[in-house]
Amino acid sequence: MSQLTELLDGVTDEVSFLAFVKALEQDRRTAARLEAANPSNPYASDAGGWECTTIEDYLESARAWAVDSDFGRKLAPDHALHDVSPWKRFATFLYCGKIYE
Repeated sequence: MSQLTELLDGVTDEVSFLAFVKALEQDRRTAARLEAANPSNPYASDAGGWECTTIEDYLESARAWAVDSDFGRKLAPDHALHDVSPWKRFATFLYCGKIYE
């Protein structure tokens, strides 16, 4: 499990949410640096596992995940987000902007 997903799993309040967002930001900066040095295949995720590398595509993916999964409610019961804090739900929304296509 990566540090980013560990932080995501630990989001319960605004402090842990902001720690997650800081790590997500750093993750994106690192991926952008790696891509600048050695570009990935344009039909695959980038060096950091980011499916979307523009803000427009990122927001579209996050929104698509929220719509497709009913904000996580359609996921398997052990992954459902309906019983978690709004902070965790929003952190998951941001994370899914990174990975959802």
